[in-house]
Amino acid sequence: MGASLALAERTRGLTAPNPNVGCVIVADNVVVARGWTQAGGRPHAEAMALEQAGARAAGATAYVTLEPCAHVSSRGPACSDLLVAAGVARVVVSHRDPDPRTNGQGIDRLRAAGIVVDTGVREHDAARVMAGFTTRRSHARPFVTLKLALSLDGAAAMADGRSQWITGAEARAHAHIERARHEAILVGRGTWEADRPQLDVRLPGLEQRSPERVVLSSQSIDGVRTIARPAEIAGLTGDHLLIEGGARTAAAFLAADLVDRLLLYRAPVIVGGGRTLPDIGLTDLMHAHGRWRLTDARALGSDRLEVYERG
Repeated sequence: MGASLALAERTRGLTAPNPNVGCVIVADNVVVARGWTQAGGRPHAEAMALEQAGARAAGATAYVTLEPCAHVSSRGPACSDLLVAAGVARVVVSHRDPDPRTNGQGIDRLRAAGIVVDTGVREHDAARVMAGFTTRRSHARPFVTLKLALSLDGAAAMADGRSQWITGAEARAHAHIERARHEAILVGRGTWEADRPQLDVRLPGLEQRSPERVVLSSQSIDGVRTIARPAEIAGLTGDHLLIEGGARTAAAFLAADLVDRLLLYRAPVIVGGGRTLPDIGLTDLMHAHGRWRLTDARALGSDRLEVYERG
């Protein structure tokens, strides 16, 4: 299942409205096929893996990060039907599909055909990998990641507003990888007008994965999409939104409780008198504890990245 989860990560941010799913088929203790949801949502992971496995799928075990779909669409057959037709003996499912067209029906169809089905294997990990898909269905909005580049004393910019560059080249390259994993990237109007950021992906081989640019502004701006308030992110078509600047925009999303994940890039510099996040509506420090859970930490050159998710 770990391999299936890794495969599912390959097209995160490219498959909406379909989920990014991974599938590994094992026969006689040997991996005979791998599949993952392709860009645009089709083929599905199971279809890709079954085509690769061919006749070797008969009697094999399929490890899938999401319950195989049960509905037929104009774009392709139901994956639960494909697994039955291929003659697999066992399917290991990590996460149940929240889509009402499948929810439980895919598993029931497999079992009705005599296939052994195990569920809940690394379910929490699958929920994290497919967070955009599950957030859209549970909260009717994209999964929101907030990126903050900070000095050791917590400054997001110098007193005059300049913030280029707090972090070094390695941290900025990592931020471009994150951009490539999101369908949309958002900044505040002040950041847009002051810096005119490109907000694209400038890593060799990933240039075509630049996200849609969105500006938080009550006035429309030529060349980019605008929304007037954080709640309007529900209207974005993608399942993953990256917020990159500035401090007031970050505070607005935190105050609205619309942030699911934090990327903190901390540089070994002290600014002194710099700009920090404005008020987010916190009235008691006790309310702040337990809100965020550290899920990753690593060095990026001389900087340090910390990743937090909702506690």
